[in-house]
Amino acid sequence: MTPPLVAGLLDDAAMFPPGLLPLPQAVRAHAGHRTAAHSAAVGPLVVAAPALAELRGADPAGTAPLAVTVPAGPAAVPAALAELGGFPLRALEIPLPDRDPGELPEALRRVRGSTDAEVFVEVPRDDRRAAVLAALGPLGCRAKFRTGGVRADLHPGEAELAAAVHEVVRLDVPFKATAGLHHAVRGSRGFEEHGFLNILLAVDAALRGGSVADLAAVLADRDAPGIAARVAALGEERTRELRARFTSFGTCSIAEPLAELAALGLLPGHLATDLPANHPGADS
Repeated sequence: MTPPLVAGLLDDAAMFPPGLLPLPQAVRAHAGHRTAAHSAAVGPLVVAAPALAELRGADPAGTAPLAVTVPAGPAAVPAALAELGGFPLRALEIPLPDRDPGELPEALRRVRGSTDAEVFVEVPRDDRRAAVLAALGPLGCRAKFRTGGVRADLHPGEAELAAAVHEVVRLDVPFKATAGLHHAVRGSRGFEEHGFLNILLAVDAALRGGSVADLAAVLADRDAPGIAARVAALGEERTRELRARFTSFGTCSIAEPLAELAALGLLPGHLATDLPANHPGADS
């Protein structure tokens, strides 16, 4: 049985930077993940809308469940859906390039009317954030936070991310994260990188009434054994509640997060063995 901590936690973003696995290889690797012992930890294959035509050639049976990113924003969703073919669509992930938040509700209503898949809206790291988050819940949409990338300036500091998590929990909007989040615990690897267990515990702190400063302290914590002990102490019921808020994160390494969880004693070892290394990081 897969622990609730990792069920559906890892969206397979192998094709995105810095991994950049070629599409045919990513499709084959994803098929392998879906038949492996760790399959229940693996979410959909993340693919950019412009690559859908190529994807149909690499997987003509249309078997891979997909999360489709639509870089051009809400207006490009109909064209992306038309390219989907028979692939099962789990989620759409939509950034908001230069969009006025006041236009968002109507745009998202059109998107929601065109698909039964989950709709994640990438929350901008600017003064639009509050208005965007406020629009999502009434429309049944979810948030997507970019938590890093291939440069230091792409990584939000703990205060910025804490404020975003605090607000999304207050609004009862589920969220996913992406980019630079394949490590379990906060650390420095050339530049600061957030830990996905830190984010889980920040959600817990927010639900318990913690302040933004409290959440920032959790996000900054580098004590891996202490973080692991706190996660283990949550228990299965509380972990499921937190995972309903923090649904998944995009990573182009399926192996590394699972291996780190096993090393911390939070995952049975057989779920983290015989895994390909893939590529570290993700920037979907």
